[in-house]
Amino acid sequence: MTTKNIAVILSGCGVYDGTEIHESVITLLRLSQRGAHVQCFAPNVAQLHVINHLTGEEMPESRNVLIESARIARGEVKDIREAKVADFDALIVPGGFGAAKNLSTFATEGAACSVQPDVLALAEAFAEAGKPVGLMCISPAIAAKIYGPGVICTIGKDPDTAAAVEKMGGTHEECEVSDIVEDKARKLVSTPAYMLAQSISEAASGINKMVDRVLELTQEA
Repeated sequence: MTTKNIAVILSGCGVYDGTEIHESVITLLRLSQRGAHVQCFAPNVAQLHVINHLTGEEMPESRNVLIESARIARGEVKDIREAKVADFDALIVPGGFGAAKNLSTFATEGAACSVQPDVLALAEAFAEAGKPVGLMCISPAIAAKIYGPGVICTIGKDPDTAAAVEKMGGTHEECEVSDIVEDKARKLVSTPAYMLAQSISEAASGINKMVDRVLELTQEA
């Protein structure tokens, strides 16, 4: 099996204003265990806001999504504008509120949201190339913006988020935390992760399955 090159989009550092750290680390660990080569990317933009993760309150400061993402990637992260779909076999986007606040406006605008232009351009390029994409937690909420109407995905079982997915034209399937939903026509794999997980091991059960399936799909390309 040839080494697969996987792009991972991060959205900051921390569940409430950036990438969910457990989800991203589980993803990076599983990709490494499976022998994949990974390059992390993030948009070089300001976060929507900064949250004190101890109190849950907003803090009066500004942080940069790319700089914060470097905390998770141990400095090995590039501006998403440098990403070229031809260099990679698949794309994975961990969750966390950053996906709904920094990669898109889903947190504030729901079904009327837009996706950050550089993120959308890269994700659409993977979709158009027929290359596998893995989305987890809240990040599948933007699937319809990437793939258009009819795309099949899951955010778990939250009725309000599922309704927003449907309103955007997506087809939502309920899913257990340990499982995945696959849109076979589009090579899109999604899993609920911390939309449902009550522990890091529960989150890992679905994320590992999703990563494994994304890598399998690269073999079928």
